[in-house]
Amino acid sequence: MEQKEDNLKEIISHAKEYGFVFPSSEIYDGLAATYDYGQLGSELKNNIKSYWWKSMVQMHDNIVGIDSAIFMHPTTWKASGHVDAFNDPLIDNKDSKKRYRADVLLEEHIEKIRQKIEKEVEKGIKKFSDSFDEAQFRATNPNVLRNAQKITEIEDRMRTTLENNDLEGVYQLIVDLEIVCPISGSKNWTEVRQFNLMFSTELGSVAGDASTIYLRPETAQGIFVNFLNVQKSGRMKIPFGIAQIGKAFRNEIVARQFIFRMREFEQMEMQFFVRPGEEMKWYEYWKETRIKWHKKLGLGDKMYRFHDHIKLAHYANAAADIEFDFPMGFKELEGIHSRTDFDLKQHEQFSGKKLQYFDPELNQNYVPFVVETSVGLDRMFLAVLSASYKNEKLEDGSERSVLSLPAALAPYKVAVMPLTKKDGLPEKANEVLNLLKFDYNCTYDEKDSPGKRYRRQDAIGTPYCIMIDHQTMEDNTVTVRDRDNMEQIRVSIGDLYKIIDEKVNMRTLLVD
Repeated sequence: MEQKEDNLKEIISHAKEYGFVFPSSEIYDGLAATYDYGQLGSELKNNIKSYWWKSMVQMHDNIVGIDSAIFMHPTTWKASGHVDAFNDPLIDNKDSKKRYRADVLLEEHIEKIRQKIEKEVEKGIKKFSDSFDEAQFRATNPNVLRNAQKITEIEDRMRTTLENNDLEGVYQLIVDLEIVCPISGSKNWTEVRQFNLMFSTELGSVAGDASTIYLRPETAQGIFVNFLNVQKSGRMKIPFGIAQIGKAFRNEIVARQFIFRMREFEQMEMQFFVRPGEEMKWYEYWKETRIKWHKKLGLGDKMYRFHDHIKLAHYANAAADIEFDFPMGFKELEGIHSRTDFDLKQHEQFSGKKLQYFDPELNQNYVPFVVETSVGLDRMFLAVLSASYKNEKLEDGSERSVLSLPAALAPYKVAVMPLTKKDGLPEKANEVLNLLKFDYNCTYDEKDSPGKRYRRQDAIGTPYCIMIDHQTMEDNTVTVRDRDNMEQIRVSIGDLYKIIDEKVNMRTLLVD
């Protein structure tokens, strides 16, 4: 775990040095848990958005996208349950004076036990190699079974205490498991308390006349209140989905781990409206579809796993997370939830407006059920960045830092470089740049030796470098260098588009 934490520090440093992520308001010593995306970070972020939007909206003829307001009528949040139930159970360590989410402390304790199981399995693989039967080993090995039983018992107690809002029971579970503070190493805990996560503000120019409104803690409600607007104006037939990318705000007391948990963040959410009784079929469909979307990036299938929720939200009848192996360990990346008809029925009740769909095939009105997919854009950014960051030792003994970003997501697709700053090479390089920039985000780089320039482009994840040299002036050919294998080939300028497009086009991710 210490090595992983060091890796996170390296990633944070790399992200700042190369213009991906900066601490917000840094000249004023920053603001806790807020970050700004730099010139390359904003490009990578926009490319991740584009991949999600195209795969959701462009590739599905029954999903459309909207962009709803951040400010919403305050009754929205009463109807959704956020005013009364949007709380985190928090606990303080008296020695370190640090505050933690009680449920996260318990989940991290469970993860440590789960890692013990994985180590046992790894030992078995080493010992028995090809003849190893992993399923049988997990079902019969005493150490594995003992630890699996521990996890089951802890999860059962967690489920019972959290669902019953039994804060004393949550505290007792932390005490019984002898969980220590990661900072002080002590077990000197306060009681567990609930804390509402919504930011409130005032609407109106005169404070006395203002009404309290909230910064939205999720983008989903903007979709639900527009359900009928979209359905009628778009003549949508169930099943259909509404997608949205937007900012959300949560007053996280325990905001840490770089951009993983922030108070201002972005979500990519899709609400899929289905017939009552068909929600579990679509829940399974979207679980499978979303994990495929993630794995298509090529970050490694073993980086992902499903985790069923121990405590279901008040609106859900099924919920699972796609977890990713971040530098901090496996953490939630995306949630898939069967939200039942809770949201639309609540908004019907509180607004007095009917939010129903007339199904011509069944010849009846009903409130649709909803299956949600919700991925944190900032977490997605961190997943891509952390899995792509590598320090490689090369055959000649030198080293390079490289971001092996999925080519379609890379901020720059091409770096165009003149070998020298004379003999007409810069002018020729600009001709090549002007040919390519209509289709790809390109950068021009003429400073330092070719080797240093290649290293710089490796560090920001540019898939291709194009070197313009004296031979280019004679036969219109250039050297193309591939970031991943560092191979260089000589090609005609006329063939550049085809070579580059095969690797960097978003189509490579969307097919299948």
